[in-house]
Amino acid sequence: MLMNSNEYITVVDTIKKEIQSAQYRTAVQANTELLRLYYSIGKEINIHKVWGNKFIENLSMDIRADYPTNKGFSVRNLKYMAKFAATYSEQEFVQQAVAQIPWGHNIVLLDKITDSEQRRWYAEVCQKNGWSRNVLIHQIESGLYERQVLNSKVSNFKQRLPSPQSELATQTMKDPYVFDFIPFREDMLERDIEQALVRDVTKLLLELGTGFAFLGNQYHLNVGGDDFYIDLLFYNLNLRCYVVVELKTGEFKPEYAGQLNFYLSAVDGILKKDADNPSIGLLLCKSKNNLVAEYSLKDISKPIGVSEYKVTSNLTGELEKQLPSVEDIQNRIK
Repeated sequence: MLMNSNEYITVVDTIKKEIQSAQYRTAVQANTELLRLYYSIGKEINIHKVWGNKFIENLSMDIRADYPTNKGFSVRNLKYMAKFAATYSEQEFVQQAVAQIPWGHNIVLLDKITDSEQRRWYAEVCQKNGWSRNVLIHQIESGLYERQVLNSKVSNFKQRLPSPQSELATQTMKDPYVFDFIPFREDMLERDIEQALVRDVTKLLLELGTGFAFLGNQYHLNVGGDDFYIDLLFYNLNLRCYVVVELKTGEFKPEYAGQLNFYLSAVDGILKKDADNPSIGLLLCKSKNNLVAEYSLKDISKPIGVSEYKVTSNLTGELEKQLPSVEDIQNRIK
């Protein structure tokens, strides 16, 4: 009787969560202690580096003689420890997220990021989102910091959303979005891009950022007996709202904002619950004139952001010649 009771199942679930939480805290603590050790060793190496080039080689050999099963004391790793200690002051190391992310992630940051502010930002976002090492590398190589922090973003979030949702929505937005996982074709149109995004929705969600849940593409809404179809519909768990995404293969046009404004009104009227925040629109275009986009959003009643997107990045000159122009795509649509 007890084994099948809801109360027993609840107790089991509670205990399982406590075990998982304890395992996570233990892993984090073990990682932090390892990084403290590496930081301390790095400081010692930097103090005695005047002993010459052979110092690290001899140190590696002597440590591994006593700890033969430990792979962490190679010459290469000891050099990274020295660089690690030289990069952060004692206070910075203790206070920053670098003490919370794995050693391999820290090596990536040391190798790929020279600016201290960027390095701190990537460490914090990585720790918050639990990125793997490969995901961290991908985000750095796709220029996430530049796209999410440095680049100017076009939206009316500040005017149409209450604080702090407006700040969080702005922080979530990127410009441009990079969909470099989509195989490009010369005759690719909006529906092709949309279907490619849906086929690889895991990578799409990674590019959109944390908190996004995919609800569907060509999402059907019936308004007064007329049928309308949203390109992509999401719910963001952090923003606690629906996010409507519209894709355009050409340059931004003012009428796109009006269309998206209507979709947002429909979503708020049909799908939004009392506990949900106002829905947000994201208009993704192949290119945009920032000033035209800003004027277009000025008197729009719903919160909308406008960003560019790239289907592929780092094109070779030969490949770039093969890609259709915006005018060519527009002619195909017509």
